[in-house]
Amino acid sequence: MASEDADETVGRATGEGTGAPGGTSPSADQPLDPKIAAAVAAAEAAGPANGETVRIDSWIWAVRLIKTRSLGAAACRGGHVHVNGERVKPAYSVRIGDEVRLRQEGRERVVIVKRLIRKRVGAPVAVQCYIDNSPPPPPREAVAPVGLRDRGTGRPTKRDRRELERLRGLDRP
Repeated sequence: MASEDADETVGRATGEGTGAPGGTSPSADQPLDPKIAAAVAAAEAAGPANGETVRIDSWIWAVRLIKTRSLGAAACRGGHVHVNGERVKPAYSVRIGDEVRLRQEGRERVVIVKRLIRKRVGAPVAVQCYIDNSPPPPPREAVAPVGLRDRGTGRPTKRDRRELERLRGLDRP
């Protein structure tokens, strides 16, 4: 009974515009591409059986939130991965309906687990395994590099160096 309630909760949470980062989440009345549907079925077949769980470092790697599993484990050990508000170790068992928060490269990803998979899958299939509730990434103009000089301008003068240090926050009192 409790698992049926959890399935209903996850099903309701798949509302419009919450799936893929591009905002194109397939709804219940919109069929999946046959190739994607076949890949999802293959990923579920290779996934854990009923009652089994998946390690958090393995899951975030399998759904392509992290490039390698060892980076996923390092992120967990470094305190960059939280499940349901708790800091977790790499061996933590993730379950359907868990909220996973991952901080990487100055951005926070917030996803809700929809499917458990163990093997890494393609990007269209990976998007079907979670609901993305992440805030949008900052615009590229907002993350402008600080203190870069044009090529060919020569060695910076003492005045230029002091301005660069002031911009970088390295100025001395």
